Amino acid sequence: MQKTITTTYSNKRTFDLILTSMAIALVFVATLLLNIKLPITANGGLVHLGTAMLFIISMLFGPKKGLIAGAIGMGLFDLVSGWTLWAPITILARGLQGYIVGNIAWSNGLNGGSKTFNIIAAVVSIPVMLVVYYIGEAIIFSSWIIPAASIPGNIVQNVVGLLVAIPAVIALKKVPYFKKGL
Repeated sequence: MQKTITTTYSNKRTFDLILTSMAIALVFVATLLLNIKLPITANGGLVHLGTAMLFIISMLFGPKKGLIAGAIGMGLFDLVSGWTLWAPITILARGLQGYIVGNIAWSNGLNGGSKTFNIIAAVVSIPVMLVVYYIGEAIIFSSWIIPAASIPGNIVQNVVGLLVAIPAVIALKKVPYFKKGL
């Protein structure tokens, strides 16, 4: 009996580790390969599908995986793509964003199954992400004015992410594996 319980627990932990690692990789790859640099400001701006993947993972798997996938996946992107100075800001902003989306989408036992709650979750997370990046960039640039130029690109990035994530989650929730949540 003890061996069965230990094996089941070990298998669940292994599966959880694999799922979390895959979530991180999906956010990283979606950010790295599916992005457009905006010619908005001197420091640029980036619209990428990593935000959509962050929303999808948070809605499908909840706040913990959303936090980890967002923080590590997009933080790694910053580290390998020349945005190293932004990595700590990204880790905080995207970790919080993933946690907020997952927490709201999974509230009241919904497990990401409510389109309305999923939309609310993403919309509520956007101002938090904007504020963290704004404060982080204000520290980097020693200015409260320069970071304002990044706000339009960040809003576009989140709107695109939301427009991609919601239909994807609706479709994935029809698959038996994702119906109940993990």
